Amino acid sequence: MPAQAVTSEAAIVASARRLLEERGAAALTMRAIAAEVGVKSPSLYKRVRDRYHVIGLVLDQVADELTDLLDAAASTGNPMTDLRAMTSAYRRFALANPATYGLMFNSDPLIGGAEVRSRRTSTTLLDRMELLAGADDALPSARMLVAWAHGFITMELAGAFRLGGDVDAAWDFGLSRVLSALAID
Repeated sequence: MPAQAVTSEAAIVASARRLLEERGAAALTMRAIAAEVGVKSPSLYKRVRDRYHVIGLVLDQVADELTDLLDAAASTGNPMTDLRAMTSAYRRFALANPATYGLMFNSDPLIGGAEVRSRRTSTTLLDRMELLAGADDALPSARMLVAWAHGFITMELAGAFRLGGDVDAAWDFGLSRVLSALAID
């Protein structure tokens, strides 16, 4: 009779995500994950292939959470209102999950799945952007909005806004300008 499983994929993913947020990607080793879930490293390989597989599973979970947040934020049907709410939800998510947020843009082929995750999290954004900017400009407009938001968030997470002022007000100002620029006249 085989030994009973002492851990699960869900426990491994939860532990890996916690390690990522608390100690960063460099600290995410199979040994550290095993210690977190209370097993020896070899036992992990019954559930996951390797560290890259674990990171991919974490990123799948992050994509699901972010997709749910973005979909919930897009609740009015008004593209300007929904895109503002979605972008702000995206920022809150990134600030609450800085390490996993940073990994979302990783395209390491050993991790894989980046395109699938990207499509999943972008569906509602593209729908609302089509309403705001038109079908022909939806994709480039969505890319511009995400690039602006990612740049702002990356600077915010790095503590790069050192000249004073209200960062939240700067976010609102920039978001309003970007969305206004993208809207069909």
